[in-house]
Amino acid sequence: MTTTYAALLRGINVGGNKKVPMAELRTLMEGLGLDDVRTYLQSGQAVFAADHGDEDSLAAELVGAIEKRFGFAVGVIVRDHAYLRAIVENCPFPAADLEAKQLHVTYFSEPAAPDRYQEIDRETYLPEEFRLGDRALYLYAPNGLGRSKLAEHLAKPRLNKGLIATSRNWNTVVKLVEMTEG
Repeated sequence: MTTTYAALLRGINVGGNKKVPMAELRTLMEGLGLDDVRTYLQSGQAVFAADHGDEDSLAAELVGAIEKRFGFAVGVIVRDHAYLRAIVENCPFPAADLEAKQLHVTYFSEPAAPDRYQEIDRETYLPEEFRLGDRALYLYAPNGLGRSKLAEHLAKPRLNKGLIATSRNWNTVVKLVEMTEG
């Protein structure tokens, strides 16, 4: 059975570092036997179909191939359409009432236990807020991610130790659902 997935690459094409041209990424993925490979923007999203593997094995396959081809390691998270759709459907914030720049999702390679974040004094950051979801963290940043003190705090390595974590704005979150549909 063929399943459609999105691959989320962490930290590529940012500030001139870890350059991965999307055309080369598509070719690399097709060389792995993945079908209907499409990329979105330059910031590390690829959609593909596969009739083998699962999210973890496909991510590991991509990590190895990218390191071999480009010479550096990149964290990769692979999620199927049903998961991506559930992220949108289960958003704890009123996404339809917000600007896309105000809402972000950080995808995690594994579930993040709530106790990782217990030291955060949430009231200090209001009106910014975050909520945990299924292997994801939703962030409401009314002034955008670039000005968010909460996002800066949430990105601290000790909070995400042992996890691959990569964030996307709400427009990208919704687009990946559309791209993986049917």
